[in-house]
Amino acid sequence: MITIKHPADFPETYPLDRIGPRKDLLFFDIETTGFSGDTSQLYLIGCVYHDGFGWKLIQWFADTRQAEAKLLDAFFSFMKRFKILVHFNGDRFDIPYLEKCCRRLGLNHSFEGMKSLDIYRRVRPFRQLLGLESMKQKAIEQFLGVSREDKYSGGQLIEVYRDYLHTHDKRLYDLLILHNEDDLKGMPAILPILSYPDLFESDFTLSSLEMCTAPQDEMPSEPYLQLRWNSPFSVPVPLDCTLDPVSMELLGNEIACSIRLCQGQLKHFYPDYRDYYYLPFEDTAIHRSVGEYVDRSARKKATAKTCYTKKEGLFLPQFGPLWEPSFKEDYKSSLTYAAYSDELLSQPQTASAYAKQLLGWLAGQPGK
Repeated sequence: MITIKHPADFPETYPLDRIGPRKDLLFFDIETTGFSGDTSQLYLIGCVYHDGFGWKLIQWFADTRQAEAKLLDAFFSFMKRFKILVHFNGDRFDIPYLEKCCRRLGLNHSFEGMKSLDIYRRVRPFRQLLGLESMKQKAIEQFLGVSREDKYSGGQLIEVYRDYLHTHDKRLYDLLILHNEDDLKGMPAILPILSYPDLFESDFTLSSLEMCTAPQDEMPSEPYLQLRWNSPFSVPVPLDCTLDPVSMELLGNEIACSIRLCQGQLKHFYPDYRDYYYLPFEDTAIHRSVGEYVDRSARKKATAKTCYTKKEGLFLPQFGPLWEPSFKEDYKSSLTYAAYSDELLSQPQTASAYAKQLLGWLAGQPGK
């Protein structure tokens, strides 16, 4: 086994204290000859950490097939100094792979007691909202405007490592080490993507609310509500997205939303329909305690689809349970509404919850 250790150029592109104290953080990445720790070999583990004076990089390289167990022993022994592992897709690949390697080699190592911060996992729920083509690291780099050309992929380096085992050519060794080092040094470039889940999950302060109407030549003609919120967090790349009935712009720490209101008649459906009668002539439901006095020919047992009362007015769309009573266009409608009033968003907690609902709707997670 070969151990490499030296200072690392690791710019802090993201407030690391949101993850944890620097002394507790261990960034890591592995190189393997396949996808399963049961059937392939681990040949390189690289880590970046802060020793109190600056960032350091350490790597353990298997210069022989028999050195794999030594790599694992060295890594797990070193890992005990830290509390938080930071990685990209490590929850699905790196960590399970290392655990399988340990079982295959009969080593009693585990990640018990370690917290895990998987950049991939943190960002994945917001892929739709961010407009990411994929969840690969390169797609995130492109979104952030990071340009980094890899000469080789991890798959291509498998043959390079196999050739190295036969030749011990220093040129091949340097190629393998530098690829892993570049992956680790590239991690700060994607850390700013964590600002999006930070912001989306934060509390929001409503800064302005304005009612307006669309121009005469635009359809539909319903009024719009213009809302602005502020967050304690800022994002590196502005967002602009629309999903009817919401249009949103995100710049820095400010969210600006235009929400189309519904003007007209909607229905409130009662959940306990067995306790109601439906009156076909009035097109409404009434409670059985009152319906008993209605002529039998003018009433029916209500069903889930007919157990409603109607209301005329102006309605604000809601994207999860927030206000009651809630209203719908029809029984199967997924979007619900609340009767609009100036008081709906007057409470800071409610205004913040509504902002989170809007973002969940745009992210494809209604009700979040």
